[in-house]
Amino acid sequence: MSSSDIFIGETIGTAILILLGGGVCAAVTLKASKARNAGWLAIAFGWGFAVMTAVYISGPLSGAHLNPAVTVALAIKDGDWTNVPTYIGGQLLGALIGATLVWLAYYGQFQAHLTDKEIVGGPGAQSTSAKAVEAQEKGAGPVLGIFSTGPEIRNAVQNLATEIIGTVVLILAVLTQGLNDSGNGLGPLGGLITALVVAAIGLSLGGPTGYAINPARDLGPRIVHALLPLPNKGGSDWGYAWIPVVGPLIGGAIGAGIYNIAFA
Repeated sequence: MSSSDIFIGETIGTAILILLGGGVCAAVTLKASKARNAGWLAIAFGWGFAVMTAVYISGPLSGAHLNPAVTVALAIKDGDWTNVPTYIGGQLLGALIGATLVWLAYYGQFQAHLTDKEIVGGPGAQSTSAKAVEAQEKGAGPVLGIFSTGPEIRNAVQNLATEIIGTVVLILAVLTQGLNDSGNGLGPLGGLITALVVAAIGLSLGGPTGYAINPARDLGPRIVHALLPLPNKGGSDWGYAWIPVVGPLIGGAIGAGIYNIAFA
């Protein structure tokens, strides 16, 4: 694979991943959406299907890492770091594009949601409304969860551990079951297996933090949230932003280490 193939494949694949994954979060969250309140099952399976679609689209070009934690794990497994910057650059760019496309696809719903007094508070809103209280939090605005993850209980050690554990599971599944014949990315069957594993992680381990398990998936959309001209959007919770970046990278390294010791 050439550097241009890797960069283009990772950009397209990660954009699709975030478009569909962020899209299901928007569908469940935004008040004027037909899927409003569809619940965690919809989110977990939506992200799983997003992974599958993105892998099948980008796999022939780049091997469909779509995640810096996967890229780092493969570099540790093989001892080759040559293309790591190219992979991660494409992943971050794709995440920015995908999050922007979610905003465009749900533009009217974002506007309606963020000008609704029951959501953002203000004169005439009930001060006891859970959503109005949420909107007044300094750390995270009322639609940040469409773009990025956040903890239900803010405990840095637990939150970091949750992200590490979830990512180790993902990496072990990718390295033992998901690789293509060349061993440098996900294959067709591996894409399906990884999608099911992502859904499983979401269902079993997603409750505490929203399971980023992917630094680009969280950081890119969080940047987009900070930049978009959304009314009453609130903060982007930058105080938490390091956890879904550092945790998955640590988890990726640990997963690769376990693989090298136990399976290689």
